[in-house]
Amino acid sequence: MKKIIYTLSLALFATSLFAQQPTFITDSLDQYIKTGIKDWDIPGLAIAIVKDGKPVMIKGYGVKDMKTNAPVDENTLFMIASNSKLFTGTSIANLAYQKKLSLNDPITKYFPNFSIYDKNASALLTVKDLMGHKLGTKTFQGDFTFWDSNLSSEEIMNRMKLMKPIYPFRQDFGYCNSCFLTAGEVIPKVTNETWNQYVENNILKPLGMNNTYTVHAGMSQRVNVSKPYTNQFTGVVTEIPYDNVDNLGPAASMISNVSDLSKWLMLQLDSGKYEGKQILPWPVLRMTRDVNTALSSRKNGETHFTDYGLGVFEADDAGKQVYWHTGGAFGFVSNVCFVPELNLGISILTNMDNQSFFELLRHQILNAYLGKPYQNLSKDALSGYQKTKADDIEKLKTFQARVGKEKTELALSAYAGTYHHPLYGDITITTSGKDLRVDMKTTQNLTAKMQYMDKDEWLMTYSNLGYGIYATKFKIEKGKVIGLTIPTNDFVEYDNYDFDKIK
Repeated sequence: MKKIIYTLSLALFATSLFAQQPTFITDSLDQYIKTGIKDWDIPGLAIAIVKDGKPVMIKGYGVKDMKTNAPVDENTLFMIASNSKLFTGTSIANLAYQKKLSLNDPITKYFPNFSIYDKNASALLTVKDLMGHKLGTKTFQGDFTFWDSNLSSEEIMNRMKLMKPIYPFRQDFGYCNSCFLTAGEVIPKVTNETWNQYVENNILKPLGMNNTYTVHAGMSQRVNVSKPYTNQFTGVVTEIPYDNVDNLGPAASMISNVSDLSKWLMLQLDSGKYEGKQILPWPVLRMTRDVNTALSSRKNGETHFTDYGLGVFEADDAGKQVYWHTGGAFGFVSNVCFVPELNLGISILTNMDNQSFFELLRHQILNAYLGKPYQNLSKDALSGYQKTKADDIEKLKTFQARVGKEKTELALSAYAGTYHHPLYGDITITTSGKDLRVDMKTTQNLTAKMQYMDKDEWLMTYSNLGYGIYATKFKIEKGKVIGLTIPTNDFVEYDNYDFDKIK
């Protein structure tokens, strides 16, 4: 009889918990997601919603592999990219709480020879500055060099001195992956563990996040893993290679699933506890949420303030504090969000990078719990996405129609040679039939084909579609090739790179 009563109580509790959710969550969310992944060309999506210490939804949609149609489930692995940063920020905050370091320690305390472009700023730069993205550089500056590179973590740190800032030190926010790498590299200096080991031993294992990994390498060989996809430039959803950014580990290398991330969310919502056990001290979590960089204090809708802590954005929305971060790797975009005052956590992982649905869905769910009037955010934004996709398709058709119609200004061999960029390093260009081949020496396995169009323009197609398809030009003076502009996808870095021909 006790067993029957206990079972009935569990059923009533589950029913009661679900009944307490907003109508959108109980009646409409499932169909909203199914419609959204179709509209936004997303092969697969996984979502976790936790509320009041319990999971409301942990579920997969669509497929993880378009060739096999294998479905996404709650344990399917995705790259979470920059959602790695809060794990790093939390680790460093924990070490600060234990008095093993201070957030205000100058980075030169741990790396005496470390330098950024401004030598005076180098002496002042602290661990906290690095996690606040305030070197004075542009957002993503340097990432075309560092992302998927064959550079070691040490070499990336050494090249940071070549990143010329556009803002004064500590004045403006410029999102910086190499900065978070450098902060994370402090961990081995004050412990006997690498960043990977520290995160695993102090966060992942105690939380039971047993299917979360701190390295990309070998991802394709793991069980129940999603493939990465994009439809940028061509409009066709295409599988692309997995990134490998283990050399940027503290900034971007983690792999996880929504089942494990639901535990991370519950810890965030219960002051560092999970299932009644204190995993991390509350002051550690509070430290990660303290304002490190103020981003905006101007009213925007129901938001008045937006700031950045130690690996997490924060803002007010309808009177509640909202914490979140997004993550982007080629073929994957994700978000993790928690609202302690609502005891609400949301995580959304997707395997198509050229879409905004993953963020619109988060806002749609958040709006429901905040009690805002319903407005279909996905539907409202869809026309813009469809227009951009159509424009990309038309642009590519126009480029391809121009290929091979005219002869190059100079002999094809005149364009071949070695080209240099002070931050990136060298690339080599060789002839390949009627075309040119670019070998991107610093970026792992990346090449590009260059086809002449007309008007001194070439169509440059990267071997990894994620990097893009662009029109570009060589710089020619007095009948001699002296340089080349290498276009970059703003998913990686906003500015193109100008290379000088050196031989």
